[in-house]
Amino acid sequence: MVTYFQSPASYTGEDVVEIACHGGISVIRAVLDAVISSGARMAQPGEFTKRAFLNGKIDLSQAEAVNDVIRSRSDSARKLALEQLEGSLSAKVRKIDSRLLGIRAAIEAAIDFPDDVEPPDLGWIAEELATARSEIDGLVSSFGRGRIYREGLRMVIAGRVNVGKSSLMNALLDDARSIVTPIPGTTRDLIEESLQIRGIPLVAVDTAGIRSTDDPVEKMGVQLAEKSLKSADLVLWIFDATEGIAGKDVESLSLAGDAPVILVLNKVDLCPEEAVVRSYDYLCGLGRSFPVVRTSVSSGEGITRLEDTIAEVASATNLGEESVLVTNARHKNALTDAAASLEHAKATLSELPLIDLLSVDLSAASGALGLITGETASDDLLDRIFSEFCIGK
Repeated sequence: MVTYFQSPASYTGEDVVEIACHGGISVIRAVLDAVISSGARMAQPGEFTKRAFLNGKIDLSQAEAVNDVIRSRSDSARKLALEQLEGSLSAKVRKIDSRLLGIRAAIEAAIDFPDDVEPPDLGWIAEELATARSEIDGLVSSFGRGRIYREGLRMVIAGRVNVGKSSLMNALLDDARSIVTPIPGTTRDLIEESLQIRGIPLVAVDTAGIRSTDDPVEKMGVQLAEKSLKSADLVLWIFDATEGIAGKDVESLSLAGDAPVILVLNKVDLCPEEAVVRSYDYLCGLGRSFPVVRTSVSSGEGITRLEDTIAEVASATNLGEESVLVTNARHKNALTDAAASLEHAKATLSELPLIDLLSVDLSAASGALGLITGETASDDLLDRIFSEFCIGK
């Protein structure tokens, strides 16, 4: 079946023909060979979306959102990418840029027509600069939450050897992703897997058991575990109920740094209830307010409660409601550059109140914002961005 999309109403803004055919890969290859032999060529990565951008159908941040939709790992990431595709970030950025343009217009009109136009009030300029800076800072500060929605909150599963870290990860994933054996020190490398818990995107990281060892390979695994804890958004610290809580285990909690920690008392089905209660009460009595959850992977006890706790802690410490979230590091860097230019403009206004010098800083800020929408993006930047797309997108 051949479908004709007439310009300018097509996705790219150009005349487009789409061929749909039945059959397996052999039939598709035969049709593709016939089309290419008639003068067509294979598309470059992201070429259709790039053409849509160049033809004014979408701006650059919307084009990048197409790729984000395709690569989204969770429902929340997909919804966030769709909002950006609809132009939520573009609208916010253009609103800020419009405010800066208003200041520049007032300044340049006074410079070009000094006899007819009064210089703008310095107080008004200061207020407009402060408002624009506040809006930019809000977008920059949203990057942490946006990154989590896009990539997933990094949840590191830690503890000493053979406490059930890998078993617990498999239970959360509902899949045998990590190797589980009764031999201590089985996990030597980081094992990462994406999942959702109560709609929150996560990247679960199973780590090597933290202990002193002379095995050079296991030692590297322990170092990787400690390094991973430094970049964690959330930590599940696992304890073995059958072995009690040792002082050195509690001391190791300091490796988690400032990340929120959930203490998991595992294997509660393998020891008397009195021993479980003693260990549970001990963990609840620690100085920091760690949530404590009792679990048994074999019986399933506490897994649902653990998932609820993970969702509660993640929502309270890392996520939140925001009308527009910045998810792309490139966008964050552009906003940071724009903020720096406005900071320089503020200093110029207070120290050397010559309004004509402000235009340089305001132009630089607008140029940085234009990198987000694509209005000031170079060909090299466009090539780099679209090269990350799949062929045919």
